[in-house]
Amino acid sequence: AGAAVSALATAPAVLIAGRGLCGAGAALIMPATMSVLIHLTPPERRGQALATWTLSAGLGGLAGNVGGGLAGEFLTWRALFWAVVPLGALLALAVARTVPRTAARSDASVDPLGALLLAGALLAVVYGIIEGPSYGWTSAAVLTAFAAGAALLAAFTGHALRAARPLLDPRIFASRRLRAGSLGIGAAFFGLFSLFFVNAQYLQYAKGFSPALTGLAIVPLTVGMALVPKLGARLADRTGPRLPVGVGLGLIGAGLLLVSTVDAGTPYALYACHLLVLSVGTGLCAPSLTLTVVTELPAHQAGLGSGLNTAAREIGAALGVAVVGTVLASRFHGDPRDAAQIGAFTQAMGVALRTVASVLLLAALAVVAGYRKGTGARDAASGVGGAC
Repeated sequence: AGAAVSALATAPAVLIAGRGLCGAGAALIMPATMSVLIHLTPPERRGQALATWTLSAGLGGLAGNVGGGLAGEFLTWRALFWAVVPLGALLALAVARTVPRTAARSDASVDPLGALLLAGALLAVVYGIIEGPSYGWTSAAVLTAFAAGAALLAAFTGHALRAARPLLDPRIFASRRLRAGSLGIGAAFFGLFSLFFVNAQYLQYAKGFSPALTGLAIVPLTVGMALVPKLGARLADRTGPRLPVGVGLGLIGAGLLLVSTVDAGTPYALYACHLLVLSVGTGLCAPSLTLTVVTELPAHQAGLGSGLNTAAREIGAALGVAVVGTVLASRFHGDPRDAAQIGAFTQAMGVALRTVASVLLLAALAVVAGYRKGTGARDAASGVGGAC
């Protein structure tokens, strides 16, 4: 439905509404798919199952980038949305016919107030980050945005602690490993989406690639996501999750630092190698981080774990785009389509990516510390099992 609305859009507001519908659909699908996997897969095979889930996400990203580039160059942008309509219908039919039903929870409920408070807090913080360079970091508008974000988050926490069926019970974060896994997922997508924000601009403006070639040029970024997750899951089975998580997040940070060194004269082959480093890091850490979040809660809360995993991804992605875009805008005020300004653009892009990499690597240290051996985390999580 969202794709059809987008394809038929005659005004920006309608297009945005259509994309919003698509986002709402994705928000329903992603946690549900993971929850079904957890319910249907024996504990000893869940790592490999989630590695396959990560593989499918990587292949979907590849198809979207290549398809978007081809549509942008050879077809109208509406064609990409029209292609999704029959595909979505076929997949919905396939799911209805093949995926077994799982028992519904009788205590499940929605928490619209909690959702509004949490979304408002995130929106306020992102607004403050984006507008900081324009208004000044100490301006009334920016400080008010950050204060509003903090107040809304505090209000959400208070509401969640009192509600019988909250959107997210803060007490689950008494689990050290759950905190580490959630932070790790957010950090990984913080880095990934910061790269997504500048990748197409760099390839098209600095390297002169066409939209179709730009879509193909990101293939190295999906190679590691497609091929490495199963290796990461096997490594976690042998050594525990701390090693693949630490190495994976470290490689994401290293990949961002490598990409931050490129300019218009950098050979694409070298740029592709930088993308591959980041991709391998994602493939290594993603299965272990995801498995942590969805299994550190009691079995009857698998859906909550799946939703938390998706929320961490989306919050990390939103903050990554906001931070890299803000730093880029504060350092570069020209037009990247102007050949004379490409050098200034790539320099600003480098500063932005190094900023993101620094934040990510600091978060990685906290994540690795959260996976240290010690008292298990499940006992902390199980204490709130009836509250969520």
